Amino acid sequence: MKVLMVCLGNICRSPLAEGILQNLIDRQELPWKVDSAGTSGYHAGSPPDIRSIEIAQKYGISIESQRSRKFHYADFEQFDIILAMDSENYSNIIQMAENEEERAKVELIMNYAYPAENRQVPDPYYDRIDGFDKVFNMLQVAAEKFVDKHKKQ
Repeated sequence: MKVLMVCLGNICRSPLAEGILQNLIDRQELPWKVDSAGTSGYHAGSPPDIRSIEIAQKYGISIESQRSRKFHYADFEQFDIILAMDSENYSNIIQMAENEEERAKVELIMNYAYPAENRQVPDPYYDRIDGFDKVFNMLQVAAEKFVDKHKKQ
Protein backbone atom coordinates (compact mmCIF):
# COMPACT_ATOMS: atom_id res chain seq x y z
CA MET A 1 0.00 0.00 0.00
CA LYS A 2 1.16 3.53 -0.80
CA VAL A 3 -0.15 6.38 1.36
CA LEU A 4 0.19 10.13 0.82
CA MET A 5 -0.32 12.65 3.64
CA VAL A 6 -1.40 16.12 2.48
CA CYS A 7 -1.67 19.51 4.18
CA LEU A 8 -1.29 23.07 2.87
CA GLY A 9 2.45 23.74 2.86
CA ASN A 10 3.89 20.31 3.64
CA ILE A 11 6.04 21.67 6.48
CA CYS A 12 3.94 21.13 9.64
CA ARG A 13 1.12 18.58 9.68
CA SER A 14 1.80 16.25 6.76
CA PRO A 15 5.50 15.77 7.60
CA LEU A 16 4.46 14.79 11.13
CA ALA A 17 1.79 12.44 9.74
CA GLU A 18 4.33 10.90 7.37
CA GLY A 19 6.86 10.41 10.16
CA ILE A 20 4.30 8.92 12.53
CA LEU A 21 2.96 6.47 9.94
CA GLN A 22 6.48 5.55 8.80
CA ASN A 23 7.38 4.79 12.41
CA LEU A 24 4.35 2.50 12.76
CA ILE A 25 5.12 0.82 9.42
CA ASP A 26 8.72 0.19 10.48
CA ARG A 27 7.77 -1.15 13.93
CA GLN A 28 5.20 -3.53 12.46
CA GLU A 29 7.33 -4.42 9.42
CA LEU A 30 4.55 -3.59 6.98
CA PRO A 31 5.38 -3.48 3.25
CA TRP A 32 3.87 -0.02 2.85
CA LYS A 33 5.24 3.26 1.55
CA VAL A 34 4.36 6.71 2.86
CA ASP A 35 5.09 10.20 1.58
CA SER A 36 3.71 13.70 2.09
CA ALA A 37 2.87 16.75 -0.01
CA GLY A 38 1.19 20.14 0.19
CA THR A 39 -1.62 21.60 -1.84
CA SER A 40 0.47 24.75 -2.23
CA GLY A 41 4.03 25.00 -3.45
CA TYR A 42 4.99 27.82 -1.07
CA HIS A 43 7.69 25.80 0.68
CA ALA A 44 8.81 23.42 -2.09
CA GLY A 45 12.22 21.97 -1.28
CA SER A 46 12.17 23.19 2.32
CA PRO A 47 12.60 20.93 5.35
CA PRO A 48 9.75 20.63 7.86
CA ASP A 49 9.13 23.49 10.28
CA ILE A 50 11.67 23.29 13.12
CA ARG A 51 8.81 22.88 15.61
CA SER A 52 7.56 19.80 13.75
CA ILE A 53 11.09 18.41 13.77
CA GLU A 54 11.40 19.05 17.52
CA ILE A 55 8.05 17.47 18.38
CA ALA A 56 8.81 14.42 16.24
CA GLN A 57 12.21 14.07 17.96
CA LYS A 58 10.49 14.32 21.35
CA TYR A 59 8.64 11.11 20.43
CA GLY A 60 11.66 9.39 18.87
CA ILE A 61 10.80 10.07 15.23
CA SER A 62 13.17 11.65 12.70
CA ILE A 63 11.62 13.84 9.98
CA GLU A 64 14.42 16.32 9.29
CA SER A 65 15.40 14.68 5.98
CA GLN A 66 11.93 15.25 4.49
CA ARG A 67 11.51 18.01 1.90
CA SER A 68 8.32 19.83 1.03
CA ARG A 69 6.73 19.21 -2.33
CA LYS A 70 3.52 20.21 -4.04
CA PHE A 71 0.73 17.71 -4.64
CA HIS A 72 0.52 16.84 -8.35
CA TYR A 73 -2.10 15.10 -10.42
CA ALA A 74 0.32 12.16 -10.89
CA ASP A 75 -0.06 11.43 -7.15
CA PHE A 76 -3.47 9.92 -7.91
CA GLU A 77 -1.69 7.23 -9.92
CA GLN A 78 1.19 6.72 -7.51
CA PHE A 79 -0.79 6.40 -4.25
CA ASP A 80 -3.56 4.09 -3.08
CA ILE A 81 -4.81 6.36 -0.30
CA ILE A 82 -4.47 10.15 0.02
CA LEU A 83 -5.08 11.47 3.54
CA ALA A 84 -5.95 15.16 3.86
CA MET A 85 -5.43 17.04 7.11
CA ASP A 86 -8.47 19.32 6.79
CA SER A 87 -11.50 20.04 4.62
CA GLU A 88 -9.73 22.74 2.59
CA ASN A 89 -6.92 20.34 1.67
CA TYR A 90 -9.53 17.69 0.92
CA SER A 91 -11.48 20.03 -1.39
CA ASN A 92 -8.34 21.16 -3.21
CA ILE A 93 -7.35 17.55 -3.90
CA ILE A 94 -10.85 16.48 -4.92
CA GLN A 95 -11.02 19.39 -7.42
CA MET A 96 -7.97 17.94 -9.19
CA ALA A 97 -9.49 14.45 -9.45
CA GLU A 98 -10.82 13.55 -12.87
CA ASN A 99 -12.96 10.53 -11.97
CA GLU A 100 -14.67 8.69 -9.15
CA GLU A 101 -11.79 6.24 -8.70
CA GLU A 102 -9.43 9.13 -7.95
CA ARG A 103 -11.93 10.86 -5.65
CA ALA A 104 -12.41 7.60 -3.74
CA LYS A 105 -8.72 7.61 -2.78
CA VAL A 106 -9.04 10.88 -0.83
CA GLU A 107 -10.05 10.83 2.84
CA LEU A 108 -9.78 13.02 5.92
CA ILE A 109 -7.19 11.44 8.19
CA MET A 110 -9.10 12.16 11.40
CA ASN A 111 -12.03 10.04 10.21
CA TYR A 112 -9.90 7.06 11.23
CA ALA A 113 -9.95 8.23 14.85
CA TYR A 114 -13.47 9.68 14.73
CA PRO A 115 -15.39 7.96 11.90
CA ALA A 116 -17.67 10.18 9.82
CA GLU A 117 -17.12 13.24 12.05
CA ASN A 118 -14.90 15.03 9.50
CA ARG A 119 -12.71 16.48 12.24
CA GLN A 120 -9.86 18.74 11.16
CA VAL A 121 -6.20 18.66 12.07
CA PRO A 122 -5.57 22.31 13.00
CA ASP A 123 -2.68 24.05 11.27
CA PRO A 124 -0.17 24.82 14.05
CA TYR A 125 1.97 27.13 11.89
CA TYR A 126 1.00 30.29 13.81
CA ASP A 127 0.86 28.47 17.13
CA ARG A 128 3.44 27.81 19.80
CA ILE A 129 5.12 24.45 20.35
CA ASP A 130 2.17 23.13 22.38
CA GLY A 131 0.02 23.37 19.23
CA PHE A 132 2.47 21.08 17.44
CA ASP A 133 2.35 18.66 20.37
CA LYS A 134 -1.46 18.59 20.16
CA VAL A 135 -1.30 17.94 16.40
CA PHE A 136 1.25 15.15 16.91
CA ASN A 137 -1.01 13.40 19.41
CA MET A 138 -4.07 13.73 17.14
CA LEU A 139 -2.13 12.29 14.20
CA GLN A 140 -0.69 9.47 16.32
CA VAL A 141 -4.18 8.27 17.24
CA ALA A 142 -5.43 8.52 13.64
CA ALA A 143 -2.35 6.74 12.25
CA GLU A 144 -2.70 3.88 14.74
CA LYS A 145 -6.36 3.43 13.76
CA PHE A 146 -5.41 3.62 10.08
CA VAL A 147 -2.82 0.84 10.51
CA ASP A 148 -5.22 -1.30 12.55
CA LYS A 149 -7.88 -1.05 9.85
CA HIS A 150 -5.66 -1.59 6.81
CA LYS A 151 -3.27 -4.26 8.04
CA LYS A 152 -6.26 -6.60 8.36
CA GLN A 153 -7.09 -6.24 4.67
